[in-house]
Amino acid sequence: MNPLFRTDAEIAVPHGAGCRCALHGRRLFTGALVAGAAFPALAQKDPDGVRGDVGRESQFSKLVPAEEVEAAAQQQYAQMKREAAQQRALAPDNNDQVVRLRTIAQRLIPFTEGWNARARRWQWEVNLIGSQQLNAFCMPGGKIAFYYGILQQLQLTDDETATIMGHEMAHALREHARERMGKTAATRIGASVLSSVLGLGGTGDALLNMGSQLLTLKFSRDDESEADIVGMDLAARAGYDPRAGVTLWQKMLQASKGAPPQFLSTHPAGQTRIREIEAKLPKVEPLYARADKPPRKFGPPPPAAAKK
Repeated sequence: MNPLFRTDAEIAVPHGAGCRCALHGRRLFTGALVAGAAFPALAQKDPDGVRGDVGRESQFSKLVPAEEVEAAAQQQYAQMKREAAQQRALAPDNNDQVVRLRTIAQRLIPFTEGWNARARRWQWEVNLIGSQQLNAFCMPGGKIAFYYGILQQLQLTDDETATIMGHEMAHALREHARERMGKTAATRIGASVLSSVLGLGGTGDALLNMGSQLLTLKFSRDDESEADIVGMDLAARAGYDPRAGVTLWQKMLQASKGAPPQFLSTHPAGQTRIREIEAKLPKVEPLYARADKPPRKFGPPPPAAAKK
């Protein structure tokens, strides 16, 4: 462990207080995309997996330019990194867990394009934040962060880590953040701000406005369920056991003494959640069986020493 990297910093969740998305107290975690017309073609080319269980792109997402959402996310991600670095809580490139996370990401990324054509142009980035929060996310444009606490406290295996990462990537690929912004623009913001968001004027202000929204977005239960199944699909294709979703959920419940933790507050609890995961396993286990398996296995960080 690099002595200059601290793992107990107080780092704000980049989604704002009250965030209740799947693995954060909020989530921002992204939102994946794909043109609506692409889904039928993808399903015909590759009928396996869960593609048939996922609907078309929401029309609301078209109200907000993808390029501007991704630019706003990049700004927020860069700010988070700066704040972490100031507290010595941005893990260096040679940190064992950073190497682990980036290795897993590189296995998942090749399968993201099938869910969102824009993903091939994303500048994917993976970083580890030295905080004890049980948190992870992927912002629009492929900006991923894991918090040290979720790896250490839950003692995540590579399969479980890939399950979380796939879930977070799925939010970005399905463009859930962009969809939520579009709904806000259509129902709450009003014509003047909507014009700005659509690029009809005040582009700089619109970008700033979207950046602040990324801090407070909350994904719906439907978004979270969709991210669960798309994430399982991605992980299985990358060679990670999709059954890890069951053990992951069990660990999360144990860590929260049986009640859903804040970062999972939008999900069904307990055995209901596990049954939903198990119901999708028959569709993704064949993908895992055919996939090339990772040549190297990593382990979680050492457990925290018991307090005396």
